[in-house]
Amino acid sequence: MNKKILLLGSGELGKEFVIAAQRIGQTVIAVDSYENAPAMQVAHGFEVINMLDGAELDRIVAKHQPDFIVPEIEAIRTERFYDYEKQGITVVPSAKAANFTMNRKAIRDLAAKELGLKTANYRYATSYEELQKSVAEVGMPCVVKPLMSSSGKGQSTIKSNEDIEKAWNYAVEGSRGDIVEVIVEAFVNFHSEITLLTVTQNNNLPTLFCTPIGHRQERGDYQESWQPARVSEADILEAQDMAKKVTEALGGAGLFGVEFFLTNEGVYFSELSPRPHDTGMVTLANTQNFNEFELHLRAILSLPIYEITQERAGASAVILASANSNHPTFSGIENVAFQPKTDFRLFGKPTSRPYRRMGVVLNYDTLNTPVEEIVERAKKIATLVTVNV
Repeated sequence: MNKKILLLGSGELGKEFVIAAQRIGQTVIAVDSYENAPAMQVAHGFEVINMLDGAELDRIVAKHQPDFIVPEIEAIRTERFYDYEKQGITVVPSAKAANFTMNRKAIRDLAAKELGLKTANYRYATSYEELQKSVAEVGMPCVVKPLMSSSGKGQSTIKSNEDIEKAWNYAVEGSRGDIVEVIVEAFVNFHSEITLLTVTQNNNLPTLFCTPIGHRQERGDYQESWQPARVSEADILEAQDMAKKVTEALGGAGLFGVEFFLTNEGVYFSELSPRPHDTGMVTLANTQNFNEFELHLRAILSLPIYEITQERAGASAVILASANSNHPTFSGIENVAFQPKTDFRLFGKPTSRPYRRMGVVLNYDTLNTPVEEIVERAKKIATLVTVNV
């Protein structure tokens, strides 16, 4: 059962996916726009291309003849995926899913308009003038996000008219791809955010859900995540129902990271990624019987997943760079290694910049341990590491 996988995007999530694939004998070609990306360091081969260039994508697909194409980032000429499916290549989770979810506009309209899921009030804008109008319509405070971006880049909150121009410029700067358009969302008064990792399977096997993951964000990027999150049974069932509806509409098999806001009025759909989620790195602490990367791989390969079980509680806390460097190094790792019930990952990124995620600390304990204690330990341990320039 050796299959060839073309991985489009080779960051830290891709790296863990490749490691999972290597463990069960699959072949992976890692692709990104720069050399020595994390996933390339553990793959069988690599390609360096601009993935927004359809001709370049066509060239490497023809060269490698993969069984599966697995996108890991947003900035890809996803329109080409429909042709690859016609050629008999499986696009993960499907060409439709990849196209819809690489762009916040398509997935939000699917969720809100077609499926009737509860979402924040929203508008779109393609210019500063349109943004001003949209902000007036949804009201302040509101959140502005590029239609195509990753890891929270380009996201900001508008609290006054003085923030609008700054938010537009920041969104344009943080946008990935060649689309300059933003989504403006009314601020949802939520008390927490969760990621519901949702696994769709082939061969009429049931959709499975991981225990909800809680997370905290800064600058639109996750800082800590924990599992299990404290969520009422009613909210879990509502989130699972929404996640099942949207993943069924998108089709295909694989793991989806579905994000929700929890409010006093119930659950609001926020976003969806058709691939392992950064907040799901907490599963590397063996909080489950399979981590999110193993689940994604097994679903893709049509290996049946009987159940997902919560084995222990855990938390992840990111290790961030503070400066630019072409040769980043780490100090303090031995202090992390000496901590009980602790693990870590260093991603192997060849360069650093302020706030770039360079690694993650994992802490775990029994399911009876208050998860808040585990989060605090992970945060404290992460401060023991310094990224040197």
